[in-house]
Amino acid sequence: MRLLARACAAVAVSLGAAVPFVAAQAPTAAAAPTWAPAAAAPIHPGVQTRTDGAQCTANFVFFDASNTVYIGQAAHCSGTGSATETDGCNSESLPVGTPVQVGGASKPGTMVYNSWITMQAAGETNPDVCAFNDLALIRLDPADFGKVNPSIPFWGGPNGIDTTAGENVHSYGNSSLRGGVSQLSPKKGVSLGDNGNGWSHDVYTATPGIPGDSGSVFLNSAGAALGVLSTVQIAPVAGSNGVGDVNLELNYMRSHSSFSGVQLALGTQPFNANASLSLLGQLGL
Repeated sequence: MRLLARACAAVAVSLGAAVPFVAAQAPTAAAAPTWAPAAAAPIHPGVQTRTDGAQCTANFVFFDASNTVYIGQAAHCSGTGSATETDGCNSESLPVGTPVQVGGASKPGTMVYNSWITMQAAGETNPDVCAFNDLALIRLDPADFGKVNPSIPFWGGPNGIDTTAGENVHSYGNSSLRGGVSQLSPKKGVSLGDNGNGWSHDVYTATPGIPGDSGSVFLNSAGAALGVLSTVQIAPVAGSNGVGDVNLELNYMRSHSSFSGVQLALGTQPFNANASLSLLGQLGL
C-alpha cells in the first residue's frame, strides 16, 4: 500500500497485477514550428495554468503536422471530484473543451485531451495506468503560437524522450505558494526507482514538488524528457514525488485519441546539468 497525494488530494492506492499495454508507434517526424527566442518567449514549460480556478504548472510543449501548438498539464488539474477521487479511471473531470488560462498567453487555451476522460471512455482497467496516466493537452490559441518556446527554464532541453531516469533528475516548478521567488523554481534531485511497472518514476528533489507544481516537467540526467509531476508521496521517502512516464502517457494518447500525430517539441537551448551550481550562488549557499 502506498500513500499518494495529487495536487490537492491524498489517496491510498493498491497496485495489482498489470494488464499488458501495447505502445503506439511514434508519429512521423514533422518540422517544428518557428519558436520565439527562449529569452523573450512569455509561454514556455513552467508557466502557470488555471483551470476553473485550479492552479498547476505547465509541462512540455507539443505540436503536430499542422503546426498547432499545445502545452501540457496534469490531467488531475481539471478534476472535480472529492479529495479522495484521484484514480483516473473513475475520478470526475471538467469536460474536453474547457478553457484554460495559460501564463503569458493573450487568450485562453482549450483542454482538448485529458487522460482521465480518455481512460474512462476506453474502459481502462489496468491499475497502473489508472493510477499514473495523468496528462492533459491544452491547445493554445493561434494568436499565441508565436509567443512560445519549448526550452525548460534554467536547465535547457529537452533533447529527446527517455524512460530511464539515471542517477539525477531535473525539474522546474512554479507553484504560486513560492510567492514568485524564481530561484526556488529549478529543482535537482535523485531517482529512487520506478513504480507501477514503469508508469511512474519515484524521485526526491530539493525542494520537493508542492501543490501548484502539479504537471511540472522532469528531465533525466542526460536532459531527455522523463515525465510529468503527478503525486506527492510519503514512501519510499517522505516528501518524494511520483512522476508519470511521459513516453507511456504519449503512447496512450496516440493509441486512444485523435492526437496520434502530436509530438514533443525539443528545446532550442542546450541542456546544462551544471546549472545548479549557479543556482546555489544565487541563493548564497
